[in-house]
Amino acid sequence: METHRTAASPARVLTVHPGDFKARAQAAAAVAGAHSAAVDRDARFPAEAFDEIRKQRLLGIMVPQALAGEGASLPDVVDICYTLGQACASTGMIYAMHQIKMACIVRHTKASAELERILRRVVTDQLLLASSTTEGQGGGNVRASEAPVMREGERISLERKATVISYGVAADGIVTTARRSPEAAPSDQVLLVFLKSDYTLEPLVGWDTLGMRGTCSEGFTLRAKGTTDNILPDPYEKIHAQTMVPFAHLTWGAVWAGIAAAATARAQAFIRNASRHANGQLPPGAPHFISAVTSLRTLRGLLASSLRSYELAMNDERALTSLEFQSMITLTKVEASELAAATVMSAMRACGLAGYRNDSEFSIGRHLRDVLSSPIMINNDRILANLATPSLMTPLPATISG
Repeated sequence: METHRTAASPARVLTVHPGDFKARAQAAAAVAGAHSAAVDRDARFPAEAFDEIRKQRLLGIMVPQALAGEGASLPDVVDICYTLGQACASTGMIYAMHQIKMACIVRHTKASAELERILRRVVTDQLLLASSTTEGQGGGNVRASEAPVMREGERISLERKATVISYGVAADGIVTTARRSPEAAPSDQVLLVFLKSDYTLEPLVGWDTLGMRGTCSEGFTLRAKGTTDNILPDPYEKIHAQTMVPFAHLTWGAVWAGIAAAATARAQAFIRNASRHANGQLPPGAPHFISAVTSLRTLRGLLASSLRSYELAMNDERALTSLEFQSMITLTKVEASELAAATVMSAMRACGLAGYRNDSEFSIGRHLRDVLSSPIMINNDRILANLATPSLMTPLPATISG
């Protein structure tokens, strides 16, 4: 047992159990769930949830123990995303996006003293990192950057019009893509890490959406200054394929699965309640509840299988860059998002009007609005169009086992 002083509440001493991620995640989820309706209604950052996440020391868990972290695994993070997603989709998604950036830094620092210093600060001060990978006319094409890194000796500067920086105002730092130089091609990108003192944000676009309202995914002009030490050593092309995409699709998928699980739980509660009031007779929506259970099981199985595949390949550069792996992990996003949306829709139909109402204890409205973001976060149509040609070159499996 260790005692920590949190950055969020300097005067309060909190005792946590290192490695007990399940209990710590459940404590954070309890707070997130208590404020989820207000976060959604007001489209505000889930501050109370992240106060608790900081108190539970969950932001720096993937940092290696040698740098004061806990060396948590991807399955640990995925399970936390699933737990938080059940309580508050925005909280779960923000946590997932933070951990995707953490994974990129942890896996690609190459012993950079400055990046290791930042990792230590994430742990000690429980810093929250935001992501800036969409920009200008490129929209969701994260493999092309317009703004270049400007260099003057060891000093660098960057100005980019970021159409989306989720929870940018609330974050303690930003991890952003950029062109390597003014002469570089849009696809010749680097990944940079800036802490709050290194940049300013000028609002460009607001955030008034159907769901995921608490992510506060507004647009900003990002102006940052630093040194070449703020740039991750590996090219973004490598980071994107080996870390960014797999971590994103697995952690996002876990959040969406959490939303689906929460909706299915409400449908189950409704069916049980209706049956009790009808002398054991099941309501008309019962078959839809079975559909929700079935698709949720399929969704969890898909994510578990993809997670195992990535764990087996994550330290094998050849395997990670293979067409087979890249197609599999990318399609995981498509399938997970479609399954999650279908599960929540089945849960809604199981509850009928009680699920449709916003003032019902069995309401599925927020879950449905939140999960409908999943097919358009990196649009499924864009993904499928990009995969069409390479998929023609991929052999079909000869056996059930692969």
